[in-house]
Amino acid sequence: MNYLNIEDIILSHDRRGISSLRSYLSPAYCNEAARFILDKTGTKNMPIVITTGFFILKAKSPETDGPPGAVALGKALNKLGLDVFYVTDRYATMLLTIDDINYDRVIEFPLTDHKKSQDLARRLLSELKPSLLITIERCGLSNRQRYLNMAGKDISRNTAKIDYLFSDHEATIGIGDGGNEIGMGNLATQIKEQDKLPDEPSLTQVTKLVIASVSNWGAYGILTALSQLVNQNLVPSVEWEKEIIEEIVMRGAVDGVTGERKCAVDGFNLEQNAWALTQLTLLLRKLVT
Repeated sequence: MNYLNIEDIILSHDRRGISSLRSYLSPAYCNEAARFILDKTGTKNMPIVITTGFFILKAKSPETDGPPGAVALGKALNKLGLDVFYVTDRYATMLLTIDDINYDRVIEFPLTDHKKSQDLARRLLSELKPSLLITIERCGLSNRQRYLNMAGKDISRNTAKIDYLFSDHEATIGIGDGGNEIGMGNLATQIKEQDKLPDEPSLTQVTKLVIASVSNWGAYGILTALSQLVNQNLVPSVEWEKEIIEEIVMRGAVDGVTGERKCAVDGFNLEQNAWALTQLTLLLRKLVT
């Protein structure tokens, strides 16, 4: 029986052209990322660090894409007995202390210069000794050491240099949907060749890259593959995601496309956005039966 696979689903409804990069990745890159998580987290006393938070310039607030996926990943890893810390800057900390996540699990990375940021990143890695780092929808440094949004506008003053965590760790996963996120350095040359994608993409690389039409969908794609591998449903419900989006919008998050404070993700309203999670849930049922 033919049906959509994980990558088909998370790259559907592509409005930015990110699916043009699919041929440069493994056909089952979500499964590879899920296996990588299991391979790198065998020692359960070593935590996982998840980072997110993308500043929307015209709203002066972080966007709704990223935090739901980060929380879903973190809660799933908790279910597998793993310890999780979240790292972001001061703009998005309030979006991660949700769904019973304690404040002591969320680390605020300061906005400072490159040298101090690198020192702070190395100190944090030394203290936490994480087995794995995961980034979802987090802007990455370009070749001119800038953070640029999809319109090419500089958001460096509002973006902490969390890239240095990833450049100093050997086990990393990146999830993005636009070409300017941490991890997209893996395909920087190919991104510049695509008309709709940035001319000055992120150069920060990761071990495993996951692309999706919406970054949250990429996180759910990994969780679908992980669920199959561990024979346990780790995929969040549509109802859960809607509640999380509503909660973070109440806390100041905005739609990343319009910059409006409304329950939407990258221009998709709640019903449209739920399509991917609904399809992944249906697929998981087929995969485990």
